[in-house]
Amino acid sequence: MSKTYIGVDLGGTKTAVVISSSLPVCLERIEFPTLPEEGPTRGVDAILQAIRKLLKRNACGSGEIAAIGVSCGSPLDRVHGVIQAPPNMATWVDVPIRKILEDAFHAPCLVENDANAGAVAEHRYGAGRGVKHMVFLTLGTGLGAGIILNGEIYHGAEDSAGEIGHVRLTRSGPVGYGKAGSVEGWASGGGMARLAISMAAKPAAGGARSVLRERLAAQGTLTAKDVVEAAHAGDALARRVLELSGKKLGQAIAILIDLLNPQRIVLGSLAARIGEPLLAPMRKEVEREALPQAARDCEIVLSELGERIGDVAALCVAAGFVGPGERL
Repeated sequence: MSKTYIGVDLGGTKTAVVISSSLPVCLERIEFPTLPEEGPTRGVDAILQAIRKLLKRNACGSGEIAAIGVSCGSPLDRVHGVIQAPPNMATWVDVPIRKILEDAFHAPCLVENDANAGAVAEHRYGAGRGVKHMVFLTLGTGLGAGIILNGEIYHGAEDSAGEIGHVRLTRSGPVGYGKAGSVEGWASGGGMARLAISMAAKPAAGGARSVLRERLAAQGTLTAKDVVEAAHAGDALARRVLELSGKKLGQAIAILIDLLNPQRIVLGSLAARIGEPLLAPMRKEVEREALPQAARDCEIVLSELGERIGDVAALCVAAGFVGPGERL
């Protein structure tokens, strides 16, 4: 009898719940807004309902679940399965997601940092295949790194390795990970939105028109999606936002290259959605900042899993591919 795996990709913007009997194929998925501002109770209830729906629609009982995997941003206690208020889910304070799911479905539940889970997914099924040393950058609402060294996921002494988003690049700048001028502040989706709001709020030189200024006036806020759409439409302010974000992303990648000397760095799906307005300044900054030999040895590529990365990552957690000492 085939095993049934449930994956929960839990992010600050959206949550996806998927079911699979053969990784990395998803039989079905249910997606809904996380809405962290409403607290964790609603989100947890939605996860429970989604799992029940998937089991029913795919003619599975809870007794057939081999394991449940939860992929979520840090900080979290992966050993005990507790979510500890990630920056983009600040209301999810000490939520024992593992116990909740195990009690509800009587199946083992594993919890992992989303960057680590994404690194394993890309290494096993995507753009990281065939290399021993790799870094995956989430590039979503937040920004973290999953590190694979000698074919194993690297967790660090206290499971905190890879938090490149917390590194400060400038004394001031957009806030990310609770720190102004951090990598996450400059280069994550949330950081791009905050940078765009800051730049769009300033008076236009010579009265230049910008879609971003008009949207900010109409909506009261901006999202990364607004920035990307405006940039692709040729909006100069939006392209400047992405140029700055790309430059800072390049500086962060140069740090990773100099420090870890990886064979490959895989960029999360936001990089593919943005394309050259972000990637061109990123590459230029890597060339300028990184050690030349280390930079030549490192390929910087886009995620092959693309929009599927979160689904496959959560399923990899369920399948136990991210455990200590797990050879990939």
